[in-house]
Amino acid sequence: MKLFDLSGRVAIVTGGNGGIGLGMAKGMAEAGAAIVVAGRDATKNAAAVKEIQGLGATASAIAVDVLKEDSCHALIAETVKRHGRLDILVNNAGMSIRKQPQDFTAAEWHKVLDSNLTSAFLCSQAAYPAMKKAGAGKVINIGSMMSIFGAAFATAYAASKGGMVQMTKAMATAWAKDNIQVNSILPGWIDTALTRRAREEVQGLHESVLKRTPAGRWGIPDDFAGIAVFLAAPASDFVTGAAITVDGGYSVQG
Repeated sequence: MKLFDLSGRVAIVTGGNGGIGLGMAKGMAEAGAAIVVAGRDATKNAAAVKEIQGLGATASAIAVDVLKEDSCHALIAETVKRHGRLDILVNNAGMSIRKQPQDFTAAEWHKVLDSNLTSAFLCSQAAYPAMKKAGAGKVINIGSMMSIFGAAFATAYAASKGGMVQMTKAMATAWAKDNIQVNSILPGWIDTALTRRAREEVQGLHESVLKRTPAGRWGIPDDFAGIAVFLAAPASDFVTGAAITVDGGYSVQG
């Protein structure tokens, strides 16, 4: 179906070497997109590229430090050099430090905000000229249900993801004239390396998630393949500034 056909499109996925990022990359690859896995870990990058190529898709890796403006610009330049264009940017790189708010150092606060929010701004800003030149583009920002809820152990993380949603709305408004759609995805509790660590650090988390989630399970990275294709494809050309939950119904429970 042409509405969901990504043939000939080129997508960068930051943090695309594992977890939700890899799930999204695989979905877009199966829809026909060429994938650039952007991350710092060369071994994980290579493994992700191999997995995507195993689907019969075109994939390669580019090392990037999303905390550095020049590295973000180099990522875009190298992608355009290899593929001749850039159509889709998924800002997925992120991390968390779990502490009570009074226990954060300023350095820890800035590390989380810069890793999750500033990095997405820098990559989007770097991608804008290539997308504008092409006459179209899709930016997909990975937020979190922590932009909706509060959690005692996630002050900096929640602030960064709340900021991601508002940044998405502002960019969507600014770039609509350039036919660039900017949307965010708010994942619920997904079984990844990040949340496995959370289950070790937050007592009773696993049980409370299962109890509250109507779907009765944790999400998996492959649950993000479909929403990635939708937001990257022509099907979503009139969808911009949205924040879409993918959480098995967690956020609609009272």
